[in-house]
Amino acid sequence: MATRQDLPYLLDSKSECPPLFNGTTRLYYFPVSPYSQCVKIALNYKGLDEIECLPISLKDKPTWYVEKVYPVGKVPALEHNGKVKGESLDLLVYIDKEFGGPNMTPTEEDKKEAAAKLLKYRSTFVEAWLKALGLHDATPALLEEVLAPIFNHLENALRNYANEGPFILGKFSMVDIAYVPFIERAEISFSNANYDIMAGRPKLAKWIEAMNTIDAYTSTKLETIGAVYIWEAIVESR
Repeated sequence: MATRQDLPYLLDSKSECPPLFNGTTRLYYFPVSPYSQCVKIALNYKGLDEIECLPISLKDKPTWYVEKVYPVGKVPALEHNGKVKGESLDLLVYIDKEFGGPNMTPTEEDKKEAAAKLLKYRSTFVEAWLKALGLHDATPALLEEVLAPIFNHLENALRNYANEGPFILGKFSMVDIAYVPFIERAEISFSNANYDIMAGRPKLAKWIEAMNTIDAYTSTKLETIGAVYIWEAIVESR
C-alpha cells in the first residue's frame, strides 16, 4: 500500500514550464480528482504508458498551465497533436477513438444507446453525490433520502446485462470507468456516517467486487496511491 510520501510531486506556480506542444502527448491531472482518475484508468486499460502524466496543483496552479496550456484551468486535460482537450467524459471518448489498445466502447447498438444514457446520467449522479457530501453529521436516513435514487438507478442498470457479466453493460466499458471513482469515494465518505451504499443492492456489491479485479482501476485507487487522507480532508473542508 502506498504512503503519503508516495504521492507524486505536484507542479505548482514555482514549477518550470515543460517543452509544450513538442509532439509529446501529456495528461495534466490531479491525483485525488475523480475526474482525473477516470482518464488515468482509461490510459492504464489501453496500455498507453507512453503518455506523460503531469500532476497539477489545484491550489497553486502553474501560471504556464493556465496561460499556455488550458486557459480553463481545470484538470484533467490532454495535450495531443498540438491541441488540448478537457472534460473527463469527452476525453474517454477521444482516447478510445484516437489511441490503440482494448476498446472501451460497446459495439452492440442497444449497448451504445444504454451507454449514452448512462454517461449522460453521470451529471445527475454527481450532483446528488456532492449534495450528500455537503450534509455534515447527516443521519443514515437522510443520506438514504439523497442517495437512494442514484444508487438504485445504477442497481437497475446493472440488472439489464447481468446475464453477460458483473459490469454495467455486462462487459467492462467506459461506463464503468466513468462511475467508479465517484462510487469509490462514496464508499469511503459515507461509511464514516454508517451508511452502506451496497445494502439492499446486490448487483452494485457484485460490480464493486468485479471492479476490484481490474488492475487498470485498482492501481489508481485512493488507497493504493496513499491519498485517502487527502480526500477525507477535502470532504471535511466542504
